[in-house]
Amino acid sequence: MSALQNKTIVIIGAGQAGAQAVMSLRAGGFGGRVFLIGEEGHAPYQRPPLSKKYLAGDVARDSLKLLPDAFFKENDIACEFSNGVIRLDIENRRLELADGADVPFDQALLATGSKPRPLAISGVDHEGVFAIRNLADVNLMRPLVKAGGRAVIIGGGYIGLEVAACCRSLGLEVTVLEAGERVMARTTSAVVSHYFEALHRANGVRIEHGVMVTGIDRVQSGGLVVETRDEAFECDWVLIGIGAVANDGLALRAGLKVDNGIEVDQTTATSAAGIFAAGDCASFPSGRYGRRLRLESVQNAIDQAKAAAHAMLGRAETYDPVPWFWSDQYDVKYQIAGLSQFSDREIVRGDVEAGAFSVAYLRRGRLIAVDAINRPRDYMQARRLVPTVTTVDEDKLSDPKIALNEAMSSKL
Repeated sequence: MSALQNKTIVIIGAGQAGAQAVMSLRAGGFGGRVFLIGEEGHAPYQRPPLSKKYLAGDVARDSLKLLPDAFFKENDIACEFSNGVIRLDIENRRLELADGADVPFDQALLATGSKPRPLAISGVDHEGVFAIRNLADVNLMRPLVKAGGRAVIIGGGYIGLEVAACCRSLGLEVTVLEAGERVMARTTSAVVSHYFEALHRANGVRIEHGVMVTGIDRVQSGGLVVETRDEAFECDWVLIGIGAVANDGLALRAGLKVDNGIEVDQTTATSAAGIFAAGDCASFPSGRYGRRLRLESVQNAIDQAKAAAHAMLGRAETYDPVPWFWSDQYDVKYQIAGLSQFSDREIVRGDVEAGAFSVAYLRRGRLIAVDAINRPRDYMQARRLVPTVTTVDEDKLSDPKIALNEAMSSKL
């Protein structure tokens, strides 16, 4: 550790991962210079509320802060929140900021996050067409989120459905246009998709499947019209929510290995010595799932940033988590432990019609993930059970009266 005390570590990206890395470096005893760099004009803040409570006006901007203002001074953190990095010179260990400033460093962490997947159609640059990237986007949307308004949401994933729920709760007319056969198809099973689709329809959301959007036009009345191959949808504003891609352009220009994110090893190290990556922007090898993963979640941003800080301090460890996520839609708490996409069998526990059930996902007889809808006990037990690599008793697992942990049969 002593050799590091006169060194400079730069954190590129002032989001959840960047904030956690700063905290973990200081908590780990690093006494050298820490420079946290962002470009949004804000200190690190929570992003999950942007599509829910903040959009609805239920929480104030100051409540989104991840760290108190005094933290940075008290911990001697140099900060630049309005001047992003435009060039990473790995060989000479220097950064170039947008204003031309030159920043030398010894080690760097890329925590640049993700950005909305672009939709390649005409009209996406019209005023009133949004994608939720950051606080500034939601601040522009908020005046339009009011009773009597009309919104078209392109994409039936988490962001799209969370915004749809928020808008319906406030009295807007909402249409969701989904290109696939069901909502949330990339991330969950058909039974969960169908439950949420029914929930949204019951709350007045119009959902259209198999829709190919061809363009967005402004009409004479001042509103917008979303054109598809079969129908036109008039509205006051549009949200494009068709997924996210890694914000890895800086890494690519610097010569780092990039493939659906910045490639890192199990310790968060990139292809260049002394350069690390964590959070939404990083693609890491998972022994648990037997493939590379890029996770977009608060859990991953926090835990991978901790692992990166440890690696920068010379205490590298293997990072191979059981991911967990959540989504709040209306009064439904949807909680996910593990990744269901790799399952070969699923078992429903509880009452789908009553909106209190979970889906257990198995692969080769062992539990690999659980989706819980208003069943927090199943979710909490799944968080503990999925990492243990146990087989299950399927008869017990199918009985919702039997606790999830009591349905485990043995360790492999």
